[in-house]
This record gives sequence, C-alpha cells and structure tokens, in this order.
Amino acid sequence: MNLADTGLAPYAALDATSRGRPHSEPRHEYRGEFQRDRDRVLHSTAFRRLVYKTQVFVNHEGDMYRTRLTHSLEVAQIARTIARELHLNETLAEAICLAHDLGHTPFGHAGQDALNECTREYGGFEHNLQSLRVVDELEQRYADFPGLNLTYETREGILKHCSAKNARGLGELGVRFLERSQPGLEAQIANVADAIAYNHHDVDDGLRAGLLDLDELVEVGLFGELFSAVAAGYPAAPRKRQVSETVRRMIDTVVTDLLQTTRENLAELQAADIDGIRAAGRPMLSFSARIQGLHTELKQYLHGRLYRHHRVLRMTRKARRVVTELFAVYMEDPRLMPPEHAAMSERYSEQSGVAGTVRAVTDYIAGMTDRFAISEHRRLFDPLESP
Repeated sequence: MNLADTGLAPYAALDATSRGRPHSEPRHEYRGEFQRDRDRVLHSTAFRRLVYKTQVFVNHEGDMYRTRLTHSLEVAQIARTIARELHLNETLAEAICLAHDLGHTPFGHAGQDALNECTREYGGFEHNLQSLRVVDELEQRYADFPGLNLTYETREGILKHCSAKNARGLGELGVRFLERSQPGLEAQIANVADAIAYNHHDVDDGLRAGLLDLDELVEVGLFGELFSAVAAGYPAAPRKRQVSETVRRMIDTVVTDLLQTTRENLAELQAADIDGIRAAGRPMLSFSARIQGLHTELKQYLHGRLYRHHRVLRMTRKARRVVTELFAVYMEDPRLMPPEHAAMSERYSEQSGVAGTVRAVTDYIAGMTDRFAISEHRRLFDPLESP
C-alpha cells in the first residue's frame, strides 16, 4: 500500500488505486497522486485570480469581505476536518475544495447567470463544467499536455453538477450523472463543506456589511439558539465577538452532526471500497433531520434577506450589465480581446463556426476578476477612458 493510503478507511479514495490522469505520467518519487493535484491547483493562474473574484460582495466594496479565494480556503479547512475524522483521504478532499470554484465568473452568481443567459442558445454556462475546463484545457503550465492533468478522483469532485446533455460528452466522468450514481466520499465532503462555509460565513459578512439585522437574525433557528447561549455566557463581550463566537459554534454544531449521521449511514451501507460508495443509491454525507431543517431555514433566510437585499440587487444588476455588454461586444468583434484570445476565437470558429467564437469569448469572460471586468468595460464603453 502507498504510504499516503495508510490508516484510511477501505472505502476511501486511495493514491494506489486512482483511476489515473487524462495523460499518462510517471508517479512522483515522494509525493502522492492527490498531493500533486492539490499542489498543481495551488500554483495555477486560475487559483490566484480567485482573490479578486467576489463571493457575495463585489471585490471593490471592501477588503474585509470574503472572496472566492478565502471561501475556497475555508471550504478546504472544513473538508479536511471531516475527512480526517472519517478516515478518508484528506489531501484529495482539500484538492477538490481548492479547485471547485476555479471556473466561476466575476461577480459571483450574478455573473454566472448573465453568462448563462448570453450562451443559452449554445448550451448555456455551468460554472462546475467551466472549472473542469480550466483544469483540463485552459491552464497552460506543462510542456507535455494542456491543463493540469489532474486525477480522475479530483476531477470527479470538481464536477458536482452537470446537465445530462453535457455529461454525454464527458466520457467516464459523465457516467454518474446519466446513471445517477454517487461520487466518492471525498467529493461528497467537498460538496457539503461548500454549503456549510457558504451559509455560515455569509451570516458573518452580511452582519459586518449592515445588510442583515441582528435582532431579526436571532429569530432564525440555529443562530438564535447559539447566540442566546453565547450572550448569556459572555454578556460583557463586544457584540462583534459574540457574533463570531456564535458563527464558530454553528459550524461546529453542523459538522459534528454531519459526522455522527454519516457514520451511521456508512455503518448501514457496509461498503467494501470506493466503488461501493459510488453504487449507493444516495449520498452518504448527510445531516440529521433536525440539523438539515435548521440548515435549510438559514439558507432560505439568507436568500430572502441578504442575496435579495436592495444593495446586493443593485450591484447584481450592474454586474449582469457588465458581463452582458462585454459578451456582446466581443462576439461582434473578437479582435477586441487580447491577441491570444482573439487567435483562439479564430481557431475555434474555423472548427465550429459561431459556437467556437462563443466558446472563446466565454472562456475569456469567465476568467476575468471583478475589477478587471469593470476596467475592461470602461475601456470599451467610456469614451474618456484610455483603451
């Protein structure tokens, strides 16, 4: 057994039995396969760009809010804890989490929705599929192959959602979406850790920005329960510290519940290996009914009070306009993109016509940071801005 696989559960993803990479490579002398994946993601251009891509707030609105980069790091921390406790492959879980948002557009979901609308006639835009495209094709770091040439297991985890139409073109990686089977547990962990981080850290950012009302938030299930306990135990603590302590306890509560419920699920399934996990009729990572209800309640509260707050909606409208207008102007004249992207558009269009131009323009816009998209829009549409 590979040293990296020592002490793992039988149904964990193992370096020694990985399904391999799209392009064959010799194994490294002292780094495991999933460690190499994690390292490749960390050194990628797309990962560095995440520092200037929004989570909820547009990047220039303040330095204290979370970005896609800090979100990815927080997701990875939660996932590593869960994987370690379940004796799963912690390094693989981390690699998936660090890579899961590499294909996200500028301006978060507003940018994604706008780009999806722009490309609807040509199949639409899925940010998980774009993340896979980044690691498979768009990163240019190796002489022997395009992309990062990640293992099947990491790529499986990155692609947590995919339409049946797109899945048919993905070969082995798309089979589970057609057969409705499950990914490995490390991929399931990354998916749940993403939701946990998103929910609880948006509470923190929303309160910090003044978009959420604390007096209203204490009426929301899990936050209310734990904030009352914190306020009673630390009545003299500043409100900011009380909130931070509450959010910390919320994450601890849901993770602890997740571990307990998942252990019960795994004991019932009795999977002999990772393929037994993939063949299960449902995900093994799950909350108890009570915590799932509280988790859903918080998610619904944030959707109504934070994501649809008038200040967020105003910025969302601006963001959609920037993406939509950039897409239109590049489609009209791809030469307005930098030479390498214009050349790619020409090459793609020779292969598949207008759809090829759409592909090149989509890749260019999806790779933009918030501030670059804004400055590019100004250069193209503001007559007083230097081109």
